[in-house]
Amino acid sequence: MAKDTRYSFPKSGELPLAHPPVIIGSGPAGLFCAYLLAQHGYAPVVIERGRKVEKRTQDVEKFWQGNQLQPESNVQFGEGGAGTFSDGKLNTLVKDVKGRSQAVLEAFIRHGAPESIGYQGKPHIGTDTLREVVANMRRQIQSWGGTFLFETCVVGMEFQQGRLASLECARNGASLHIETELAVLAIGHSARDTFEMLRQAGFQMEAKAFAVGLRVEHPQSLINESQYGADMAAKLPAAPYKLTANLKNGRGVYSFCMCPGGYVVNASSEAGRIAVNGMSYSGRDGANANSAIIVTVSPKDFDVPGSLGGVEFQRRLEGQAYRLGNGKVPQQLFGDFEAGRASSSYGAFPSAVKGQCGFGSLHHLFPKELTDSFCQGMHQFSNYITGFDREDVILSGVESRTSSPVRISRDESFESNKKGVYPCGEGAGYAGGILSAAMDGMKVAEAIAEKYKAPV
Repeated sequence: MAKDTRYSFPKSGELPLAHPPVIIGSGPAGLFCAYLLAQHGYAPVVIERGRKVEKRTQDVEKFWQGNQLQPESNVQFGEGGAGTFSDGKLNTLVKDVKGRSQAVLEAFIRHGAPESIGYQGKPHIGTDTLREVVANMRRQIQSWGGTFLFETCVVGMEFQQGRLASLECARNGASLHIETELAVLAIGHSARDTFEMLRQAGFQMEAKAFAVGLRVEHPQSLINESQYGADMAAKLPAAPYKLTANLKNGRGVYSFCMCPGGYVVNASSEAGRIAVNGMSYSGRDGANANSAIIVTVSPKDFDVPGSLGGVEFQRRLEGQAYRLGNGKVPQQLFGDFEAGRASSSYGAFPSAVKGQCGFGSLHHLFPKELTDSFCQGMHQFSNYITGFDREDVILSGVESRTSSPVRISRDESFESNKKGVYPCGEGAGYAGGILSAAMDGMKVAEAIAEKYKAPV
């Protein structure tokens, strides 16, 4: 029998705080850090550059219908973080000896998620339900004394005698000065301007490995039949899959963020660049299955040296994708991609995509080694799922935001080299997905509480 480990928040430390701690970012890491601190009397201030989830959802839907991109309110930026527009997967490989993962699931359930996520092996919420849960958690944090500042972006930090003294923010075209001695950097993997601000401020950072590729679509019926068998394919829920391959050239190829019955989405956050992701609603009842098939890259692949080399690598790919699709999500059939020829129509099934799309020659997108690796992976995966490499599989590009291209250094107490600042979550390079990011946010909240007592 599995040991029933119940989560316990530590006792408060003794160092006084003159101001409430500030959480920068309201994705899962920032949200759960704020949730615990608010619950235990720290009255945190949450700064979010994007809009609250209700307004953000409207902005994203309008963008997908063809309206102009909102740089601060999109699939990447806004309340709930990038995971809000995803399948809402809640599984992780992180070892959890303190019961944090179960505490996250229980918090989600208390705020509107289905009870089934508490016992399923691979739980998911779905983007529609997750939006409601995020809003409910915000209201709970506010009821405990927390404050949210939306459409507010941190643009600078002031340090006195080696530690944080205040934050400078841009809000509605004006400047906002916030005094605080503690800030949690839960900025997400796409806050590229903030990465640059941190680099210039002297934070210790390094470029890290991640992965890039294309989102692939198959008929969900094909995946169901492969996973369940012909007799049960129509009787069971939409089937997921997970695939990995290690190639002779040293590259890894694997599926990422697989969305049963889902949609490919335009997940761009910068003008003139295209990035895609996948999303499922709670019912997972779309006609297609989609997943990112991605190839590992490391700093040796980056054209620009330094800690932000991965950021520039992403930007170059996203700019090329934008040009290949003439501003729309570029798509190509796998058979044409491998043969190096343009696609002009879909095969046996159409794409399920949120956002404008058009055919583009994606075989021009990557360096040859990455293109060859992608194709090798697709063929190897057909050994496990028959038809995975069929010629009419729909490819969409570019999947570039798989994880943060940066790691912000922190010590054993979760503090950066700039005292009073705590890097946290996926954007800082310490998590990968909703659940692991939420757990990392909890760890940082615990570290703050163990050292400081709540401000009076």
